[in-house]
Amino acid sequence: MFYATLEGLRRFNIPHKFEFLSIISLYAQWIREGRLKVDPSWNNEGLKFTVQDPCKLVRQGLGDRVADDLRFTIKKVVGEENFIEPWPNRSNNYCCGGGGGALQSGFVKNRRDYGKIKFEQLKRTGADVVITPCHNCHGQIMDICDFYKGKWKTTHLWNWIVKALKR
Repeated sequence: MFYATLEGLRRFNIPHKFEFLSIISLYAQWIREGRLKVDPSWNNEGLKFTVQDPCKLVRQGLGDRVADDLRFTIKKVVGEENFIEPWPNRSNNYCCGGGGGALQSGFVKNRRDYGKIKFEQLKRTGADVVITPCHNCHGQIMDICDFYKGKWKTTHLWNWIVKALKR
């Protein structure tokens, strides 16, 4: 929905008087401003995290700026030392294979075959948790982790923001 709205504004040159942002950029802004107070000390087990850069949000959407905001937010929430950068990343990251309707299309074998590249990339990070800010990526990465016997937990970013909120 985010990308469809953004692309509609671009493609049809629809006049608008607002800045089109992702909630991820707002999280980063609020942390920088001190309005969202987070503390990574909850992660006393030293869980390691990596991230999936969603195609429609990053590569085809808002670009590396939102990918950088995503990393900033994750590092502030889980501890910079607990973040493992996947390679390639940001606008050059591999597609998970679940977007564009693929997750719901019924072509499970094709989706999993395509997703094997993403599985291997995430496996190489050795992370305990893969943060996926996109619903389609979340479903696909959970599925390929289970199907190919990965060992990580797949979650949304907000799960960890909640854990890191200062009380």
